[in-house]
Amino acid sequence: MKKLLLLSILLSGVSQAQFFEDAKPTKIDTLKGSNTEFRNFWDVKKYDIALEPNFETKSIKGSNKISLTIEKDVKNPTFQIDLQQPMKTDKISASFPISEKKIDGDFIFLTTKKNFKKGEKYTIEIDYSGNPQIAKHAPWDGGWIFTKDKNGNPWMTAADEGIGASIWLPVKDIWSDEPDNGITFRIITPKDLVGVGNGRLIKEENLGDKKAWLWEVKNPINDYSIIPSIGKYVNFKDTFNGEKGKLDLDYWVLDYNLDKAKKQFEQVKPMLSAFEYWFGPYPFYEDSYKIVESPHLGMEHQSNVAYGNNYGNGYLGRDLSGTGIGLKWDYIIIHESGHEWFANNITAKDQADMWIHESFTMYSEPLFVEKYMDKTSAEKYVQGVRQMITNDKPIIGSYGIRNEGSGDMYPKGANMIHTIRQVINNDEKFRQILRGLNKDFYHQTVTTQQIEKYFIDKSGIDLQSIFDQYLRTVKIPTLEYKQNGNQLTYRWTNVVPNFKLPIRLTGGQELRPTEEWQTATLKSSDELKVDPNYYIFTKKS
Repeated sequence: MKKLLLLSILLSGVSQAQFFEDAKPTKIDTLKGSNTEFRNFWDVKKYDIALEPNFETKSIKGSNKISLTIEKDVKNPTFQIDLQQPMKTDKISASFPISEKKIDGDFIFLTTKKNFKKGEKYTIEIDYSGNPQIAKHAPWDGGWIFTKDKNGNPWMTAADEGIGASIWLPVKDIWSDEPDNGITFRIITPKDLVGVGNGRLIKEENLGDKKAWLWEVKNPINDYSIIPSIGKYVNFKDTFNGEKGKLDLDYWVLDYNLDKAKKQFEQVKPMLSAFEYWFGPYPFYEDSYKIVESPHLGMEHQSNVAYGNNYGNGYLGRDLSGTGIGLKWDYIIIHESGHEWFANNITAKDQADMWIHESFTMYSEPLFVEKYMDKTSAEKYVQGVRQMITNDKPIIGSYGIRNEGSGDMYPKGANMIHTIRQVINNDEKFRQILRGLNKDFYHQTVTTQQIEKYFIDKSGIDLQSIFDQYLRTVKIPTLEYKQNGNQLTYRWTNVVPNFKLPIRLTGGQELRPTEEWQTATLKSSDELKVDPNYYIFTKKS
């Protein structure tokens, strides 16, 4: 899922998006980002979505039937549904009596005069239409894309991870509530085009000069992953023999790119094999694995990976690490598919914890390299991406207002995980922790604290100060030292209080620095060299 914001800025040399100064949160920010009194008493179970885009007018119309369960006893509550302007509601109905309907900016409020009991089940259905916000530079900003392929055929899709799915679809637009029983998604297109959604295609229907494509997702899905793609697509299929049996592979590409796609997508099976090794089974066997060609670079839409990397290796032909290693594989296939485990299987409850998606997924890149090249290349790669770290602000954002932290969640977060791997110093234990995360938090939304506690409990190591250092500050641990022959005096500086990060030197000798000066006798008189797999600085004084 991802905005690739920082990566885009660093690669292009020109900012395609702005890092805005933090402002005081508004009531609207809270309504969008918090589990408020209008949201906290009901749980989404399923979305049944219908959509018809109009290329000529750059408009869409559709409906969403929201099936829900009441989570606690509540009297005369108000339900909040999100639908961002300039989209408009045409009709609202529910299986419970509505005493007042109020449209207030980007929100729909449905007030009731009824006592609801925990466990009761209801539906809300909303018909909607309008001209959605147009993305100026997807996927880094949110909105719809109405463009044409090189043959002049209409090509349409949306990107909305940051701004929210409610930019085009009426939903409960908060990361912590996914439709537990999945979705159905009916896309109506001109008869000469194809509508591709998430999950599996279960029905095609001819409607005169139009055609309907019905897709179904059986698993929970985050709202921003629900994406339609409409174009002159052709389809080819394959299968992967994975840990849970046969996984269907489904590819939808523009007709004139079929041969290129068949060659480039050969990387999918090695990728799946590597990630199942490190993370456990692909999390959505029931919904298949799918890549859909998109008019933007890429996004991790669940069981519906958007691909726009021009059928070449690297990141638009570049290597993020500067080592050459990143040119040996297709960045979008590897990275966006890694999100199926971290973002789609394990989803952060709040956007402030988006590092859970991006740090682990960027670290999936060297893990892929390690499995299909070698460990030395993987280490060079993850060390190489440090060139992108800016340390502009903490990786964790502000909670409850749809605010993500620094783009450093990609390279710095990956290097934090790599550093923790060095502390654990047992690759098999580390791998089992990654697999355990995906098993024990299977199809769940989580917090940073849950992930931290899991690593600490499963490793048996107090890692809390390491998480605090890299996630909650912009300070990089600095090993200050004095050396006289084989006599070393050393300490940590620029660290959080009681920072606990044991380190190894290149010769294997271990040091356990504190903020107080310590002494050690080195194995040789050679100049001190710390194992470069730790993301720290050194300073000789």
